[in-house]
Amino acid sequence: MNKWDKRFMELTEMVATWSSCYQANRHVGAIIVKDKRVMATGYNGAPAGIQSCEEKGECLRRKLNIESGTKHELCFAVHAEQNAVIQAARSGINTNGSTLYCTHQPCVICAKIIINAGIRRVVYKHGYPDEFSLQLFSEAGVKVEKYEDLEEE
Repeated sequence: MNKWDKRFMELTEMVATWSSCYQANRHVGAIIVKDKRVMATGYNGAPAGIQSCEEKGECLRRKLNIESGTKHELCFAVHAEQNAVIQAARSGINTNGSTLYCTHQPCVICAKIIINAGIRRVVYKHGYPDEFSLQLFSEAGVKVEKYEDLEEE
């Protein structure tokens, strides 16, 4: 990892604090970077006009006892990676050839979106129980790296 990876991962972690997810351990942030410039940001939260879990005071997934990494559709939140790609699209930003930094390894749904958005590199800090997403990234030629801050060790 280099100093730019460190800077962008620090920014990603800050963006994660904007999350409206009820579970603090699931505050996820993502940024899309191209040529050392931040193109878009995203964090997990309810779609516009929908009350968030934080506002509702409960997590639907926890209420239904849904195992992490499964049944992604049973959640009010849009994932951070999805929100970053959506923000880029709404702003007319070309993400082809860019890097996506995210606090957590993307799920399979996000992986499909990232691949089709033309993002060529994904850097994440925390793992996620979804091996299929890594398989898709590999087949599509997307470089995936687990972020390791050497200063933390």
